[in-house]
Amino acid sequence: MHDGPARQGHYNNIKTPSVLPLNSMNICEDEPMPYDVPLELAQWAVESTLKKAEECNHDFAVVQGSKYVDLRIECAQKLEEMGYSSLLVANADELLKRPRDLSNLVVTLRESISPNTALFFPFAEAAFVPILSYMGIDLFSDAICEFYSYLNIIMTTSSSYNLEKYPIYELNQKELMEYNKITLDLVIREVQENIKNGTLRNLVEERSCTSPQNISLLRILDKEYGDYLEKYTPLD
Repeated sequence: MHDGPARQGHYNNIKTPSVLPLNSMNICEDEPMPYDVPLELAQWAVESTLKKAEECNHDFAVVQGSKYVDLRIECAQKLEEMGYSSLLVANADELLKRPRDLSNLVVTLRESISPNTALFFPFAEAAFVPILSYMGIDLFSDAICEFYSYLNIIMTTSSSYNLEKYPIYELNQKELMEYNKITLDLVIREVQENIKNGTLRNLVEERSCTSPQNISLLRILDKEYGDYLEKYTPLD
């Protein structure tokens, strides 16, 4: 089922888009590399990641390539040739700060790989999940819930707050982690139901006001990738 590029399907027995517990995922070892590095280093990371993936039999492999989209596509396609159908997008936290790079990478990836391949975007805040799903991301991680709990950050459906500066609740680390998990679960359920009802775009526009990154990302998608957004949109 599609609502724009957003897809509702199944990953094993789980309805997507979905959140997976990071500690339950089998991810192949890769060669981590920062986002903004010289081309030679990015190429080396891709070659090393592919070599490690060849020797691995886990469910998920990692798409390296830093800021070089062509390298990312090459890495993803070669991983598919090895039989991987679940791909983790590396440098996700950095990409969220760069809306133009993020939109270019996700759109190009989605159009260059099999529609049966799931894209996994780790460490996305709850407020980013609707627009990332709208772009075609299938899977997310709950690791950010625990990470933010150690930083004393609470996630809402539209924003995140440091509880030292905004004492909305008094929660210990464990309580805060569980609260963040509930928030992320709520947003995923919202996305699933909006896809089913063909209203995800409305949710994306509503949440686009939550941050400059969200606003910029939606504007870039509309201005530069309109054909991509409309590709799976049913005609009235």
